[in-house]
Amino acid sequence: MAKKIVNPTSTLQINFDTENRKPKTPAEIAYRVRLIFGCFLSLIGFLLLFAFLSSFFVGVADQSEVSEGALDVIAGSDIPVKNWAGLLGAKIAHFFLFRTFGWSSLLLIPLFFLSAIKLIFKKEIYPLDRLTWQVIFYIIWGSLLAGFFVYQLDLPHSIGGGVGYFVSEKLIQLIGYLAIFALGFAGLVFLILFYQWNPTKAKVQTAASGGVLASDEVFEDDAALFNDDDDPSFHVDNEDLETYRPLVPPVKVDDVEDVLPADLPVVEEQIAEAALEEVDETPFTFKVADEDDAAVEVEETQPTTAVQANDLVAQFGLYDPTADLPKYVYPTLDLLKEYDQKNQTTQVTMDELKENKEKIVETLLNYGIGIQKIEATIGPTVTLYEIVPKAGVRVSKITSLEDDLSLSLAAMGVRIIGQMPGKGTIGIEVANKNREMVPVRAVIGSEKFQKSTYDLPITLGKTISNEIFVADLAKMPHLLMAGATGQGKSVGLNMLLTSLIYKKHPSTLKFVLVDPKKVELSLFNKLERHFLACLPDSAEAIITDTKKVVATLNSLCKEMDMRYDKLKEAGCRNIKEYNTKFINRRLNPNEHDFMPYIVLVIDELADLMLTAGKEVEHPIARLAQLARAIGIHLVVATQRPSVNVITGTIKANFPARLSFKVMSKIDSRTILDAGGADQLVGMGDMLLSMGSEVIRLQCAFVDTPEVEEICDFIGNQQGYSSAYLLPEPDADEMGGQDRGDVDLGDRDSFFDEAARLVVMHQQGSTSLIQRKLKLGYNRAGRLIDQLEAAGIVGSFGGSKAREVLVKSETELEEILKNLK
Repeated sequence: MAKKIVNPTSTLQINFDTENRKPKTPAEIAYRVRLIFGCFLSLIGFLLLFAFLSSFFVGVADQSEVSEGALDVIAGSDIPVKNWAGLLGAKIAHFFLFRTFGWSSLLLIPLFFLSAIKLIFKKEIYPLDRLTWQVIFYIIWGSLLAGFFVYQLDLPHSIGGGVGYFVSEKLIQLIGYLAIFALGFAGLVFLILFYQWNPTKAKVQTAASGGVLASDEVFEDDAALFNDDDDPSFHVDNEDLETYRPLVPPVKVDDVEDVLPADLPVVEEQIAEAALEEVDETPFTFKVADEDDAAVEVEETQPTTAVQANDLVAQFGLYDPTADLPKYVYPTLDLLKEYDQKNQTTQVTMDELKENKEKIVETLLNYGIGIQKIEATIGPTVTLYEIVPKAGVRVSKITSLEDDLSLSLAAMGVRIIGQMPGKGTIGIEVANKNREMVPVRAVIGSEKFQKSTYDLPITLGKTISNEIFVADLAKMPHLLMAGATGQGKSVGLNMLLTSLIYKKHPSTLKFVLVDPKKVELSLFNKLERHFLACLPDSAEAIITDTKKVVATLNSLCKEMDMRYDKLKEAGCRNIKEYNTKFINRRLNPNEHDFMPYIVLVIDELADLMLTAGKEVEHPIARLAQLARAIGIHLVVATQRPSVNVITGTIKANFPARLSFKVMSKIDSRTILDAGGADQLVGMGDMLLSMGSEVIRLQCAFVDTPEVEEICDFIGNQQGYSSAYLLPEPDADEMGGQDRGDVDLGDRDSFFDEAARLVVMHQQGSTSLIQRKLKLGYNRAGRLIDQLEAAGIVGSFGGSKAREVLVKSETELEEILKNLK
């Protein structure tokens, strides 16, 4: 039988020295006090249960006893108390059932029992704070409602109690039979206030993976649950851990066969809709250390983490990653401006539609193209005219008339769709004379967005058929944006970020924001302790220094590699499976942690490519190729979609592309692989290409004050101690910022390419390497230093280029071979 040797750091240590026990700690004493108090509450619950139940049968017989004082009864009453809980039970039942609230007092029984369960077993079946308020209201309201019927129908007095009867009597005398409507209205108000206190918030708090609305109440802080100072069976396993996690309770020597393996507990994202996987029965071992620290290997064959994880889930429930910020409140719709749209639906008049139809038919007839049918669909920015040409008409003949139709219609932009997807029609998009603005509140507050169950739901605006467009960034999986200056690109980025903020909890999503222009994304700086991620030594979470961009991108690559290693160890294929296992407590928290989604947003790629070139292109391409499975997604924007900015390597790995209005057909084909972006009308009008489908959208308008209010609303809440820290990038990936002594054992990845370039041109200059390899100046300088150390170029000679010491490529290849 195979044996698994457990790492000493994760073995269970059992102390065989039971003679010298340590004195009880304050935590142990507090735990026992809580246990005693829990038993006391359960005793009260049983007392009420027996007292109330027996009162229904023998309550009348005990009336004479409960009317006397306790001393009188003890002194010698000849009428025995028949209540099952004795004289105390009879008096309690008489007080609650007859004198105060009647039968609704029965609700006190589950309140005491559930409180006892929480204290004894540390398990909250139903949130006690909610239950307490509910019990108080329903006892009073139920007593008044029952008292109304007791007064009207002459029912037994105990149904509503003295309080219910007296108050109902006064209400009937005051307002008559309207009293029943007043009581019903009070109950309705309570239901609305207590269960739907903020409908907007309840809708916005939709779980990313399962689509379940987040509750207004947090079950319990997992950190407190797993590190309760009052419970001696739980403690923090590692002081360096950011999240306290449950450990296997201490075991005795006699219980060795029942000891759980050390790689059990788990902690941290919202519950995904995935069933627990079956785990085969495989042997595992653990070490038990005696007092002489001699390790004894014990072998056991039983189900591994599946059964044990199920036990932990049964005891503690599934892990809730949002418990790190239990009081976090999602932004509400009232932070967004509400615009008056009463007249916007009638902006396209019937006269305009009829006129455009006639011009389209007339223009096509001038070129010998007959029309069988034409229909119009009015959108916020453009109106789509779908035509069915007569038999024998070539589609290419119609698509070539784009400029002629634009001239005839005198419209700002006319775009012809050769064949409508899934339809036998040809589409002609004509810009409306009076445009309709799409406010962000109408889009964010739409039912389609609120009920979306995507992992990373984003909404950008409306389609040309006035439908809210909602997509999943996690399935795009990366987005390339382009658009000329002033055409709505920055508003589109703000809209994308805003929609993610409205749907995701800070524990499940982090942003890496790169803003070379230094002003576009600065509004989101207030979200540093909630949603932003950065390098450990960054002064600001939003990256505005071009020199820091390379380090950040390489840091993300390192984060990607680390996450893939964890997925491999966990036996998972993607982040969703991994987080599901983690939530179900099936991964060791000492080796694994919860993975939030990371969205990298680069506002201006052209500036980075100009200053850093391949130092930026390579990590972006690598992230775009590999990072989807581990939850890192890219949104890259540029206002200059030329081929030297959007290179073939970058373009090939961004299947989803979004274009606002561009200046030329070449730019349109560069970004979309198709024309049409140059025919857009600007101000948020855009084309989204996903695969073979191109969708025209009108971007929703989110104003700067609205973004500021959202960021202020979140920033003023309790957050994490700092931004989410990315791993420190390796020294050779820092772009050569720190030269120091040259170590040829740690050569730059471009060393061989730079050496061949220098030998081929016989010119040893930093500018040559910088220009040809598209590297930054610092990294090019470091390459020159390494080439000098390798004997390929000579020493520094002032303003002159360095002498190239290697004269042939054959000699160079020999040097490179020796270095390897």
